Amino acid sequence: MEHFYTIQGEGFHQGKAAYFIRLGGCDVGCVWCDVKESWDAEKHEKMQIADLISQVKTTNAEIVVITGGEPLMHNLDELTKKLKSAGLKTHIETSGAHPLSGTWDWVCLSPKKFKAPLSEILPAANELKIVVYNRSDFEWAEKYATLVSAPCKLYLQPEWDRSTEIIPSIVNYIQDNPQWELSLQIHKYIQVP
Repeated sequence: MEHFYTIQGEGFHQGKAAYFIRLGGCDVGCVWCDVKESWDAEKHEKMQIADLISQVKTTNAEIVVITGGEPLMHNLDELTKKLKSAGLKTHIETSGAHPLSGTWDWVCLSPKKFKAPLSEILPAANELKIVVYNRSDFEWAEKYATLVSAPCKLYLQPEWDRSTEIIPSIVNYIQDNPQWELSLQIHKYIQVP
């Protein structure tokens, strides 16, 4: 759908320079999705992997984040193989609703209630990011925290449009459950892609 060089705005790698590749196609359908234009893969032109890597290499990027839509709707083996051959670190942001493909340095799993993640993805997660839209999402978060590996980082992130309303609840929850950390979409606060 698009690709651009910016900073990672969320989670464990927040604030680091990263090249984002946003793939078209999503069948998860979150009502609060901020990139609904990504849902229909047919609306976005295809690029050759070599051309994409050439674009990445015009920057100082060391990290490439594959996101969507839902990127695992595509087989990512060849893309990640070539990115890694080019000396780049590969990160993915996924709901986990499709089989894991590709070779990853970092897996950010953000499961959604609309389409649950596959159990095979859970042990691969380096980071569990739960978008908090309402109070029932804390229970959802705890369910998945018990299913990921022990070293997996745990993040609660307010849904952007409700952040003013929900952040106090998240802060209180983290104070009571310090295994969780707060993830804010800092790219939106500083107005970068």
